[in-house]
Amino acid sequence: MSTPAFYEATAAVTRARGAPFVLEPVRLRAPRGNEVLVRIVATGMCHTDMIVRDQFYPVPLPAVLGHEGAGVVAAVGPRVERLAIGDHVVLTYGACGHCPSCGGGHAAYCDAFYARNFGGAGPHGDCAIEDAHGQPVHDHFFAQSSFATYALSREGSAIKVPREAPLELLGPLGCGIQTGAGAVINALAVRPGSSFAALGAGAVGLSAVLAARAAGAATIVAVDVVPARLALARALGATHTVDSRAGDLAEAVRQATGGGADYALESTGRPEVLRQGVAALGRLGTLGVVGASPLGTAADFDVNDLLIAGKRIQGICEGDSVPQRFIPDLVRLYLQGRFPFDKLVKFYPFEQINQAAADSEKGLTLKPVLRIGR
Repeated sequence: MSTPAFYEATAAVTRARGAPFVLEPVRLRAPRGNEVLVRIVATGMCHTDMIVRDQFYPVPLPAVLGHEGAGVVAAVGPRVERLAIGDHVVLTYGACGHCPSCGGGHAAYCDAFYARNFGGAGPHGDCAIEDAHGQPVHDHFFAQSSFATYALSREGSAIKVPREAPLELLGPLGCGIQTGAGAVINALAVRPGSSFAALGAGAVGLSAVLAARAAGAATIVAVDVVPARLALARALGATHTVDSRAGDLAEAVRQATGGGADYALESTGRPEVLRQGVAALGRLGTLGVVGASPLGTAADFDVNDLLIAGKRIQGICEGDSVPQRFIPDLVRLYLQGRFPFDKLVKFYPFEQINQAAADSEKGLTLKPVLRIGR
């Protein structure tokens, strides 16, 4: 049987800054080289999808976004070696695989990270998607563009997962959940018996709470302004919660941790929270920063507080993970009941994508997941 040159699909297209997602018929070219075509079962929605829709990150439009896809391999390129048709996969970010950062096991800091994940085209400048009028639509968003019934990715960004795991749930492991959990486990390396503060109890922050509990942190503080999120944080393992509207955030964290947190994670993207996060650290404490802000956003902090107390600020992208190892690790932890990230998820049908986005932005849903196929 010959391989088709194109695959018909339905995609949620973003055509103008701030415009709603519109489901449109599109077609994707067949996979080449080490590419894989994945029939999407479900995909998570992430804060980054919305800030790109609103052009805080200047990805060219029109585009198909979506970067937390999970599905089944439907076709493979001629150079694919480790995946086969029918494999269950989680899609994750793209990297070149050969720069110093990639070679050193830190692909999230790839020299070509922005181009490969936000460039709106493949490494050679080509788009794989065209609309019903034959016009190109920007794609390759986080090496997938998974707001669609099919997505084209690369073998290195398609992580094989066990068939017994619930595939429709797993997409957020490719970005948001990986970011929060990986920040705790890989980047900050939270120690057993230590103290940890999650500054922001959204999906990323609560993933960090789950990971801090799994890592053995003795004191886990969750900070937010939404009472329901704080209640969920308690249920997921936080020993203390702080409503940052009720008083001094930094002082509340210092009291909860007995002098300041050993580790903290800022996931809100708000400069004032980052400043308070530095103040909330104890001596030799480290603040990880994962919250995405508009390009050019600046933050300030007390230099002498940082200097005299030996505090550190660490930027963290994608949890500094090696997805080929870390995503299967998280799946195993979930299957063992030790990482219940399903508590963060609410499912929506694909046609309700704009409702899912609105609910996420209003704080009504922590992690929307769009059911797209079977």
